Amino acid sequence: MNEYKRNILDAGKTLLHAGLTVETWGNLSVCDRAAGRVYITPSGMDYDTCVEDDIVCMDLDGKILEGTRKPSIETGLHLAVYRARPDVGAVVHTHPIYSTVFSCIGEGIPLCIDEAAQALGAPVETCAYFLPGSAELAAACAEKLSGEANACLLKSHGAVCVGANLKAAFKVARVLEMTAEIYWRIRAMGRRPDPLAPSDIAFMKDFAAHRYGQR
Repeated sequence: MNEYKRNILDAGKTLLHAGLTVETWGNLSVCDRAAGRVYITPSGMDYDTCVEDDIVCMDLDGKILEGTRKPSIETGLHLAVYRARPDVGAVVHTHPIYSTVFSCIGEGIPLCIDEAAQALGAPVETCAYFLPGSAELAAACAEKLSGEANACLLKSHGAVCVGANLKAAFKVARVLEMTAEIYWRIRAMGRRPDPLAPSDIAFMKDFAAHRYGQR
């Protein structure tokens, strides 16, 4: 049993049943940096019924090494992010409700709560609209994630979240959607959130990275 493929299968079910997408939309991948391999979900297949042989394995240039299925339409996007961010080991593309609301109006999501400061890395920006699966979309997304940001929004499309592994990437995805909902509710009140100070954001990021939890 391939550990990376098994993790992808489990994560696909999480993606679907956590309300981060519907039907067969969204996609996810993991990168084995040591071996130079990327494992990614197949295009348009039910996450609940996928098996190991359905997962596609390729190198960082997109050459398929294992699998007979057509890989996700956003394969180029995943590969572009891995090339832009050597620290990233997993990419999760979601279609969550509140985050997508802001993507549809081309608006980003500020770091307005402590959890966002810890997990998202930087204010979440929306990249310009390009067709799904296009090289332009891949480049635009990778550019938004090339710095400290762990999430970006795709205009009128959804979100892309990254992490050192799938667990970390899903944490970013959940915190992003929670922050988006909080931000939406504040806006629905006719208010704007008070932004966190840069010094507080830096403190929370350092706290999460080096002092939170049992070490």
